[in-house]
Amino acid sequence: MSFFTTGMSKKIYYVANMRLPTEKAHGVQIMKMCEAFARQGAIVELVVPNRRTHITGDPFVYYGVEENFSITRLSVIDSVSFGRLGFLLETLSFAVSAFFHIRGTYADAIFGRDETILFPLSFLSVRKIIWETHTGAWNYVARKMSKRASAIITISQGLKDFYLKHGVAKEKLFVAHDGVDLADYEISLSQKEARAHLGLPDGKRIALYVGRLDGWKGVDTLYASAHFLPEDIMHVVIGGDDKDLGMLREMHPKVRFLGYRPYTELARNLRAADVLVLPNNGKNEISVSFTSPLKLFAYMASGLPIVASDLPSLREILDEETATLVEADSPLALAEGIQRVFSVPQRAEIHGKNAKQKVQAYSWEKRAQAILVQAFPEELDV
Repeated sequence: MSFFTTGMSKKIYYVANMRLPTEKAHGVQIMKMCEAFARQGAIVELVVPNRRTHITGDPFVYYGVEENFSITRLSVIDSVSFGRLGFLLETLSFAVSAFFHIRGTYADAIFGRDETILFPLSFLSVRKIIWETHTGAWNYVARKMSKRASAIITISQGLKDFYLKHGVAKEKLFVAHDGVDLADYEISLSQKEARAHLGLPDGKRIALYVGRLDGWKGVDTLYASAHFLPEDIMHVVIGGDDKDLGMLREMHPKVRFLGYRPYTELARNLRAADVLVLPNNGKNEISVSFTSPLKLFAYMASGLPIVASDLPSLREILDEETATLVEADSPLALAEGIQRVFSVPQRAEIHGKNAKQKVQAYSWEKRAQAILVQAFPEELDV
């Protein structure tokens, strides 16, 4: 059911400073949200820089989304590879290109995740500026955007609390956790078939991690926990750059590194696991309070048992009835949590079922509608 049920459809520019396609998770979120906004009846145009990307092919096919919105690529100075100054130059050139692209057109809303890009666009004749913030930015531009934005979407309650403490108006702030495409996980594929696709053995119990290998993701704890597990439990990691995999395999021989796999394979790849691991770091503020990991919702949709760090950001979604929660940054605690899943399989199965039921509330469509209710309250049919 569409949100915009009266009058003409609303035009939304989603402005994103990103490579398209990209292997990073934000690409999934942005494409899925554009699709979801369009399904709510909006006319959506995704505006991105025409940056080089090593991933070829149609973005709609790559991310498995409906082609119900348009993509515009703007010319920029593609200097990101030259470090911080190069990134700032590219950001500035994209902000200028986006400004002149949108200027003179009608827009009901400009939506984006980057306050540096949104700030100059907020001076255009646009009804709504919607800023979705992910990392607790509070620089000069973020402070200005906190006043100029019509609505500020945070991906966690912890992030909302951060902005409230900095004096941002409560009525502007709205929590919208990340989401998942539930239909992707309604597949008829056996664990054996999934393992054959990945070249994994049948005779092992597999604890799987999927995602980036950044420090605050807790992957070092994951690697170290392998030393506390019996030989029949294998750690498998999907993700990481090819240039790093050789070193990682040498440093952590007890962990099987499979490298990066396309997003469209995610649901199938999760089927290969016995347990899914979310070992977030407990020392980084983003990890502890701000994050809303896409992998969390994918894990929940799979119906498999989850072992996760016991952190406020993850407890906004998980609890003792949906996951095994363990002390963050403790390899031994993580290993013991994984073994508890195998020692009490009936409880682990209940956790998986509970998580799959709970995640039904976190579809991209429901997220898009909730954001539109916040941004366009005048459209509500009351």
